[in-house]
Amino acid sequence: MVSANNAISLRAALLATDAIFVPDTRASTAGIHVAKVLAQLDIAEIVADRLKVFPNGATAMRHLAESRDRRPIGCTQSTEIISTGGVVLSGTLPPGCGLATMYTAAVPTQAAAASQAHRLIALLTSPKTSELRNQAGFVSG
Repeated sequence: MVSANNAISLRAALLATDAIFVPDTRASTAGIHVAKVLAQLDIAEIVADRLKVFPNGATAMRHLAESRDRRPIGCTQSTEIISTGGVVLSGTLPPGCGLATMYTAAVPTQAAAASQAHRLIALLTSPKTSELRNQAGFVSG
């Protein structure tokens, strides 16, 4: 359930914008989630004409960075926001509105380059690369 105060703040922030940059609300996981949150906040119809929909979050954030709108906002995965120059992550969605994606890795038993794949997974999940993952917007645990 969404906390009333957090939902009110999010709703107010979205209503105060003149443009909302989002990934595809029908084909992108992040965009579909944004559409659900807008409906959950009971503002989907109110802000429908402000939505600026792009094929994916990275493209949406690039266009947000170039926007000439007075009060634009964007909503997509934090990793896509953080990696886009000219855009700043303002925070995460409040409890009850967020969406966490679990990333996993596996190596097929018949993989031609199994040892290299195992090394790559070890590198990506190593405590030594933890800070880099955090800086890129990935949350562990």
